[in-house]
Amino acid sequence: MADRNRAAAQTVVVLGGGIGGVATANRLRRRLGRRHRIVLVNRDPDFTFPASYLWVMSGQRRPNQVTRPLQALQRRGIDVVIGAVEAIDPANRTVTVEGRQITADHLVVSLGADNAADTVSGLKVAGETFATLEGAQRLGPAVRALTRGRVLIVTAAPLYRCPAAPYEATLLIDGMLRRNGVRGSVEIALHSAEPGPMAVAGANVSVAVIALLADRGIDYHPSHQITAAETGRADFADGQSEVFDLLVYMPPIRPPAVVAASPLASTGGWVDADRHTLATAFPGVYAIGDNTQLPLSIGKPLPRAGVFAHSQARVVADNIAATIQGRRAPASFDGHGGCFIDTGFGKAGYGSGDFYAEPSPKVSIRPPARRWHLAKVAFEYNVMWRLR
Repeated sequence: MADRNRAAAQTVVVLGGGIGGVATANRLRRRLGRRHRIVLVNRDPDFTFPASYLWVMSGQRRPNQVTRPLQALQRRGIDVVIGAVEAIDPANRTVTVEGRQITADHLVVSLGADNAADTVSGLKVAGETFATLEGAQRLGPAVRALTRGRVLIVTAAPLYRCPAAPYEATLLIDGMLRRNGVRGSVEIALHSAEPGPMAVAGANVSVAVIALLADRGIDYHPSHQITAAETGRADFADGQSEVFDLLVYMPPIRPPAVVAASPLASTGGWVDADRHTLATAFPGVYAIGDNTQLPLSIGKPLPRAGVFAHSQARVVADNIAATIQGRRAPASFDGHGGCFIDTGFGKAGYGSGDFYAEPSPKVSIRPPARRWHLAKVAFEYNVMWRLR
């Protein structure tokens, strides 16, 4: 406590009000005295929990249950600035938010990734997505309206958020159709741009997920890249076309334009950061979550998933607090993490392990059980509770 009282007042600016940014700001507020300023900047006034969009689609959640106003954080002593980030100057730790400049002693960049459905011709018009709250709200009624036909689900590129999400979506759509008593009249096919489900986690995980799909009678086609879509038809890179009554897609992603245009940008416009401390090449500037590119031993980046952003937030917040208080910064992100695979009917699988392991990630997967579904519910509750 003495160190907290002696430390000169400092300002920490967190860019992005997603799961990583909110977790960073909350933890910093708990670690630092009120004389230190915590500022959270976000384009939109509300936080929404992406992991629950699938439950909005399936009717298990209402949109207001997975949405919270970020201004609620002000009751905890966090300054909230709503506006688009227009420029980032990491050398001077200055950001421009709709013409207003904010200077930080410590800067955390957690701006996520942008959906890029427009990179596949016709995809946004011909299909629906579960990857946005608005998309999930439209997709749910579209699935429930089906009585016969064909659902075509695609991952529109190998790079997207949350490796488990399209497989969860497929299983939940299957469950919705079964509950409505029409599954026997509706075919489901999943065409993925990547060579296997959650392949970065290892062949054992891919095999387990493929078995889940097969058990539900879902046709699975790996390494099948969609190139264009129009009403009722999707075209693929190998020249094949597939017909559908409902097209469901997981969109590609790209780095936010403001990040790609900043000196922070490296490979493909993403931010390179130390994979243990999340520090960038600029002193006092950190990057966490989806806007980072953290290399794994297998030559692929760490998956972009909320569980990793949440863990990275704790590391960065603890190290910034320690620096301000004149202590050694001890925290390190070790690459451990896991994700749930909701299979519907109150059950979920769970894959977890060490993604930094050598020579390749070591991840195990637990078969679907009620306990993992309840664990996912608990994680959702924990995140949303911190925004009350």
